[in-house]
Amino acid sequence: MFDAILFDLDGTLLDIDMYNFFKSYFRDMGELAVEKEFGEPDQLVKAVNRSTMSMLRDRNGKNTNEGAFMQEFLAQWPCTEDQATDFFNEFYAVKFPSLQQHSKPFPGMKEMMARLCKHDRKIVIATQAIFPFKPIQYRLDWAEVGEFPYELVTSFEHMHYCKPDKEYFAEIAERIGVNPANCLMVGNDTGYDLPARAIGMKTFLMEERLLDKGNSPYRPDWRGKLADMYTFMEETFE
Repeated sequence: MFDAILFDLDGTLLDIDMYNFFKSYFRDMGELAVEKEFGEPDQLVKAVNRSTMSMLRDRNGKNTNEGAFMQEFLAQWPCTEDQATDFFNEFYAVKFPSLQQHSKPFPGMKEMMARLCKHDRKIVIATQAIFPFKPIQYRLDWAEVGEFPYELVTSFEHMHYCKPDKEYFAEIAERIGVNPANCLMVGNDTGYDLPARAIGMKTFLMEERLLDKGNSPYRPDWRGKLADMYTFMEETFE
């Protein structure tokens, strides 16, 4: 039925409390800034947030997300690109792993992914591409699905767009060589995952950690709780 399945990560493959995750994320980043004398923590967090928003708004298709972030960050922060890269790399290596406390694997997710990967379909981790690959791999491992041979994992090193832009989904389809009409996007956020419909992808809305502000113009083709998703995958792909 589908040539490719795209999975969101946070709240879809991984049971995670994103509010407390980001609260700890920025607290820990600030602590490292003090330890490394990289600058005043509150100002650093503001600079990172502004740079992330600039990255989210960048749609010229020329900059990678990493390039868009770094361009804005370096315009605000008194450091070189190498110093910024070293700081963030150390943060992800030293501080980020402790954030696992805000997450837990969904029961049965590893088994579902193992079954799907036995079939001749392309599996994509279509997570919001604002992170480098390393922290994405950590979260895949926390979800117990980190060892599978994915066709693509969207990270900020190589993606040029972010959700909810339709170009984000189009870039995935182009990279994996699949017609968008033959793709299924699975996610828990109506605002960020359902826009895959804009380029003809089908969608499954996962309701376990549903994020819905009620203003999305898109409706999912299918929706359900975790058990419903497992049943859907078995009936559709087995």
